[in-house]
Amino acid sequence: MIKTGLFFYSKRIKVIGSENIPKKGAVLFAVNHPNGLIDPLIVTTNIFRKNHYLVRAAAFKNPIVKKILSSLNLMPIYRIRDGASQLGKNKEIFENCFEIFNKGETLMIFPEGSHNIKRTIRPLSKGFTRIVFGALDKYPDLKITVIPVGITYQNASSYPTKVVVNFGTPILSEEFYNKEEVNSSINSLKTEVSNQLKKLSVHIPDDENYNTSLSKLNDAQVDFTNIDEVNKMIISGNYPEKKNSRKDFLKPLYFLILINSIFPYLIWKKASKGVDEIEFIDTFKFGMNIVTFPLFYGLQTWLISHFFNKEIAFCYLIISLLTILIYSKFSVTNTAIS
Repeated sequence: MIKTGLFFYSKRIKVIGSENIPKKGAVLFAVNHPNGLIDPLIVTTNIFRKNHYLVRAAAFKNPIVKKILSSLNLMPIYRIRDGASQLGKNKEIFENCFEIFNKGETLMIFPEGSHNIKRTIRPLSKGFTRIVFGALDKYPDLKITVIPVGITYQNASSYPTKVVVNFGTPILSEEFYNKEEVNSSINSLKTEVSNQLKKLSVHIPDDENYNTSLSKLNDAQVDFTNIDEVNKMIISGNYPEKKNSRKDFLKPLYFLILINSIFPYLIWKKASKGVDEIEFIDTFKFGMNIVTFPLFYGLQTWLISHFFNKEIAFCYLIISLLTILIYSKFSVTNTAIS
């Protein structure tokens, strides 16, 4: 259901390097985190293996939500901002992760520690290395493969957008672990993962030149999903000439979709006022759309069949879905400043 929803919601989801994912055995996916909870949805629906996830503990405050998230293999991870007294709870979570690896299963983690829409790979926390090396301590014969995963959006938080998911070169964690030099092992693994993420996604160094570089890329209307090409521009400092934004001739189709989906749209507009982080716009918009659109279109289809006939209702439903699909896949997606 999620994958179908993402197919309609995105212009294109391009997957690179999926052959690097081991078919069996313990795997940790280390993913950069630009766009809230939509990131794990996009990555996991393009992995053929069942995943477990570590997410920030704040998401588990509501008891009902906690049960739902736990049923989806999500586990809370506590950070210092959650209170020093909460950090002790991570011991049990880490033990669960050790058992996941020992069973030959997979874990997805976002080692930057938080989401940020900026087009840069931020410093990685050492938490993921503690989990990997802790599992190796407990099970010395265990083999854990770490796979860095870069995710890059053409224009995050805008509909529709192109996305690329880029799976990196497998890292054999045991080759980085030395019990006698734990700190050195941690830094070595963090460096390797970070270096790969900077190649697997668009990375503009977060320095005094960041805004200038981003402006030049946006002005040139580059396709950020051409990761290697864009990263070469950033490293060399050679940017294309400024281009005007392309006209979206399918915009009338967008307004037709709005008219046909007025109630889901109004629900979203009201709910969006409570979204105070740009990184969560896609998360909430997609989450609401995947519920409200099928319900609303199903209700309209039923009403049409009731007042007219099933054939007309079926045609209405197919035309509605095709309209959304055509706009999602063929509308113009210019770059967005982020």
